[in-house]
Amino acid sequence: MSHGGPTIVYTINFRMRARRWSAVAVATVLAALAGTGSAHATGGHGSASAAVLRTGLDVSLLDKTVHAPLTVSLNEVRAPRSARKTALTAVLDGVDGGKPFSVLRAEVADAGATVDGDRAEASTTLSGARLHVPGLPLLPVVELEAVSSKAVCETGRTPHASVTLPASVRVLGKRVRLTAGGPTHVEVPGVGEVRLDLSKTGTTSTTAAATALRLEVSVDPLRLNVAEVEGTLTLAEARCEAPAAPGVQAQGARAGRAAPTGANLAETGGDSMTPYVAGGAVALLAAGGGAVVLARRGRAN
Repeated sequence: MSHGGPTIVYTINFRMRARRWSAVAVATVLAALAGTGSAHATGGHGSASAAVLRTGLDVSLLDKTVHAPLTVSLNEVRAPRSARKTALTAVLDGVDGGKPFSVLRAEVADAGATVDGDRAEASTTLSGARLHVPGLPLLPVVELEAVSSKAVCETGRTPHASVTLPASVRVLGKRVRLTAGGPTHVEVPGVGEVRLDLSKTGTTSTTAAATALRLEVSVDPLRLNVAEVEGTLTLAEARCEAPAAPGVQAQGARAGRAAPTGANLAETGGDSMTPYVAGGAVALLAAGGGAVVLARRGRAN
């Protein structure tokens, strides 16, 4: 009995070790298969938008206790688009008997936005323009010769925003010299007040925005049933966002997909190391299987 005891203990230990080797081999095979996924480049689309004119006005009427919003835009586009329209009219109930009135007339009014590969760009051009608000059909809020804005965003480069302004504009009939020193205020007794914010540009690591002129308007026309007009007018606006840089995103084993017969590594998601990894895993699996066989023979003996 003393001789059989150690033999039994040895056989049990050998079997346990064999099973452990088999488990390690199977785990290694699974890990190897999971690790042979492919890597692919991913990237996002950029964006670009432009608008020649955008309004956000609130119109108060004399004979009604209501406020009529005037939110219109001219040549507002998103990539890949462009537009060329030189006049904008609008209609508000209660203003001049519901007749259309001119908001903007210009000789040139262009907007364009494109996204091409790793570059996004937006631009606007406005020249020979007269901008009106309800209640002031004969007196333009602003007259200008030419303004333009541009925003360029390119992958891997610093975005750029620029604005071109004339030396002066005419606001509520007054000629005003434009300077970059801050907002310009224009006040006309009996008519109202306009504040001009000039050449607003801004950039981040991936975006750019440019606005040639932004007007804050507060006028009291007392004509055409209009008591007061307040709000903002934005001229020549361009924005862009750079396309995302390509990145590497790992793909694991594609569960439930069998590799087609004769497919190469690129098609099945493998790489150049796949045969070596798989071969090593098979060797470990064979070693584990051999250990199990030896264990069974030892038990039989």
